[in-house]
Amino acid sequence: MNKKDYYEILGVEKSASPAEIKSAFRKLAKKYHPDVNKEPDAEVKFKEIGEAYAVLSDEQKRAQYDQFGHAAFDAAGGGYGGFDPGDIDLNDILRSVFGGGFTGGFSSGFGDFQDFFGGGSRNTNTARKGRDTLVRLDLTFEEAAFGLDKEIELSLNDTCEECHGKGGFEEKTCEICHGSGTVITESRSIFGVVQSRSTCSNCHGTGKTYARTCSSCKGTGQVKKKKTISIHIPEGVDNGHQLRISGKGEAGINGGPNGDIYFEIHVSESSFYERDGEDLYISVPITIAEAALGCKKEVPTIYGNVVMDIKAGVMSGTKYKLKGKGLKIPNSIRKGDQYVIINVVTPTKLSREQKKIFASLAETDLENESIFKEYKKQL
Repeated sequence: MNKKDYYEILGVEKSASPAEIKSAFRKLAKKYHPDVNKEPDAEVKFKEIGEAYAVLSDEQKRAQYDQFGHAAFDAAGGGYGGFDPGDIDLNDILRSVFGGGFTGGFSSGFGDFQDFFGGGSRNTNTARKGRDTLVRLDLTFEEAAFGLDKEIELSLNDTCEECHGKGGFEEKTCEICHGSGTVITESRSIFGVVQSRSTCSNCHGTGKTYARTCSSCKGTGQVKKKKTISIHIPEGVDNGHQLRISGKGEAGINGGPNGDIYFEIHVSESSFYERDGEDLYISVPITIAEAALGCKKEVPTIYGNVVMDIKAGVMSGTKYKLKGKGLKIPNSIRKGDQYVIINVVTPTKLSREQKKIFASLAETDLENESIFKEYKKQL
């Protein structure tokens, strides 16, 4: 029977580096390991990728395979190099790739491999931290700019006071797992006898059962409670900024500490200021006369109004900086700046007297600026 190409099995090019071959094997070994993948052909594919990696990860065997293909290992006596793919020890391969997770024989190594992937059982009797909670916190522009103290009411899992977090009464050792919290099952495969360790379904991994289930928490050990959380919001927070309240989240398990609460800030836009980090931008309209003659202009900032000197001949789009008039950087003494963008407004409604004034101005030579001279050169 024709064998599949080893490079094709691992999904790599013939020019693949040793690191690329190893990376491809790691991904496929996780995908097709019989403890993880329950498809009927998973075990066959797992053995295929093990054989392919055993050859392509060895410089000498790879050179032989590149030259002679599978025939390099089909000759009598275990192939040209004395290598027989049927003698592959998958334990050795897995230990070399994944490290010390495989300490016993292959059949007893499956449980460790499962734990390595995060799918194995764990001792649920140990104290564990409660789950963290993420809360969206909506603020106005002004609240974010100046900071404030808020009290927020949340519904969180807390330890059941009736059963003290146990979930029941009249505790006894689980009759199925005998207090270990896990059960071991055996099955036969092409690798021999395979042992799998899983969480005990009778006690859910605690190793204990109860004669009576707690009616308050329905056996979970936790109940929902409303809590009022106080939080200080510093000046200058922006969208996406997170504030952590340590130890105020959901109750821990088996006496573990409470989780944390993360408040994710969402700031509404200002109708007047445009924000860029800690800097603010504002557009200030001025008349043509103010632009031509210069003027003093009262400009709003979040800290109060200031008077700016607008130079004569200012162009629309000119940007002025008001240093330190931007937003405070959270947990810092530094502040951003405010930028004032000049907007010279051309009037669209003129009185009869204003029209006369502009008509008389048009009779004078107002096109002596260099920009007009440069334009005329192009005509």
